[in-house]
Amino acid sequence: MSKRMIKALIGGALLGIICVVGAYVRSDFTASWIVVFSLWFNRVVIGLVVGAPWPVTDTKKSLLRGAILGLLVSFAFYSSTGFTDYISFIAGIAYGVILETWLNRKSNKA
Repeated sequence: MSKRMIKALIGGALLGIICVVGAYVRSDFTASWIVVFSLWFNRVVIGLVVGAPWPVTDTKKSLLRGAILGLLVSFAFYSSTGFTDYISFIAGIAYGVILETWLNRKSNKA
């Protein structure tokens, strides 16, 4: 497994924890563990697809790729909520961009 993939999976898991805490608070601490786990796992999957061995490209294209991959993966969770949890959907797009930014830092290319 490549370093990029490992970093992306760890990043997805950590962002998933942040997302789960936010979702749990937004639900007034009533969200079921199944929904919470599904949301966390969705973020790990975003890490998986963003961390795949994509061709090297410039920063703008990689950030767009992160946004598109975040949109596609988080749409699965969004549709499973009956299209009601738009905040988690938008966060998934942002998390794709955050992961690409983290993976493409100048210090990672040295």
